[in-house]
Parts: sequence; C-alpha cells; structure tokens
Amino acid sequence: MNTENTEKWIGIEEAAEHLGIKVSTLREWIKKEKDIPACKIGKLWKFKCSELDEWVKSGKSAL
Repeated sequence: MNTENTEKWIGIEEAAEHLGIKVSTLREWIKKEKDIPACKIGKLWKFKCSELDEWVKSGKSAL
C-alpha cells in the first residue's frame, strides 16, 4: 500500500517535535522559504513525516 496516500498530516507542533526543533524555528524556516515540504490549509501548516524525512536526507535542510 502506498504510504503517501494513507499517511496522516501532522501539525506544526508535531512536525517540530519530529525534527527535534522548536516551533519558532520551523516557522522561521517556512518564512525564509527553505523549501520545506509543507502545505498551508486555511491558517494551519500541515506536514507529512515521510516528506520531512526526505527533505532532511536530501540535504536541503542544511542550506
């Protein structure tokens, strides 16, 4: 089964915890357009853990 279709979206607090950073740091990265895989739904940012993991592995998080 494809995990992209079944994986739950998480909020910014959970995404920050998953990455081991503060929510304020994640918000700054989004503002600075660090190419972070995020979707804005209404006023809320949503993420998928698998996409965050791939982003970190790709090295884009270090730029």
